[in-house]
Amino acid sequence: MPIYMDRHIVPGIEAKHAAEAHRKDLLIQDEYGCRCMTYWVDEERGSAFCLIDAPNEEAVKRMHDRAHGLIPHDIVQVNSNVVEAFLGRITDPVGYYSPDSPNLKIFNDPAFRIVMVAQTKDTRLLKKELGAAKTEKLLLLYHEILREQIAENQGREVELKGERFIASFVSVTQAVLCAARIQKKLHVAGELIDLRIGLNAGMPVTTYKSIFGDVIKMAQYLIHVGAANHTMMASIIREIYKDDGQPSGHETSFISLKPSDENTLELFMDVLEKQYGNPQFAVRDFGNQTAMSKSKLYRKSMALFKSSPNEILRKFRLQKALTLLKKGSTVSHTAFECGFSSPSYFIKCFQESFGLSPLSYQKME
Repeated sequence: MPIYMDRHIVPGIEAKHAAEAHRKDLLIQDEYGCRCMTYWVDEERGSAFCLIDAPNEEAVKRMHDRAHGLIPHDIVQVNSNVVEAFLGRITDPVGYYSPDSPNLKIFNDPAFRIVMVAQTKDTRLLKKELGAAKTEKLLLLYHEILREQIAENQGREVELKGERFIASFVSVTQAVLCAARIQKKLHVAGELIDLRIGLNAGMPVTTYKSIFGDVIKMAQYLIHVGAANHTMMASIIREIYKDDGQPSGHETSFISLKPSDENTLELFMDVLEKQYGNPQFAVRDFGNQTAMSKSKLYRKSMALFKSSPNEILRKFRLQKALTLLKKGSTVSHTAFECGFSSPSYFIKCFQESFGLSPLSYQKME
């Protein structure tokens, strides 16, 4: 059966309340074909999250409704291995029985996590620039340092997929320290492989339909406006880091945006994600969809991306093209899928940007 994680927004919730609700779920779970695996409760943020093996979302809702009336606000289907990678467990923690209620396991284990997304330049483009042997040596060093520092700072490796690496931390301080040490140890190598790191934080389930999906999305967006061997720190990370009593300005390779600029960045990137495949989409449409005049759109684009709206659209399309070409898409199909008006124009832009033709790139290993 599929596994679901749900979110309950319950202002004022306490660990004992969540434990009692979970106990009630367990009493009737068989009637709905469910298996309640565990839960997380965050008293500070008024949220609880349940992990349930169930036939479908409706069974989860009906079971919760009958057990205690707390119907989930959001539900996402998850992979148990990914949940464990992010949160460290998929069953109840050992112990934690209350002396007042010996049959009730009470624990306050928040699911709030700090997520680090690290990304390097496309491997094939690195091989073109640095040669295959040097690229492989640098990437091996990068992965060794990354894993070493994640372990030393009590993080958890979540994903290594292509050029992207994702890790999860409970502590903001340790996440920031991990990123700083990775940059320091790599130093020149970080610039050569164009390493960029984004730090963000949040809950595992929101309206976004994948676990920590919106947290990862913003960390990835921040990387787009970062620089080689620098870390982009979301405003929520900066604030928690300061509240933890840590200095806010000594990490010279750390950059953070104001919340208003983060909102603009998210707006820009969301529009690009939706429209990059539309060859008719132009700057005027960009302005309409972001509710900005042409001059304001240009100012915001230059401030965030150091590029004009036309340039960021073209770069975005080309990055999407790299992914398609690696998957075996033909040059013509890639051109039209990524919003270029013709294959010849796509080839011209690709050559100018990357220094080789799409076909040559596709033939590289």
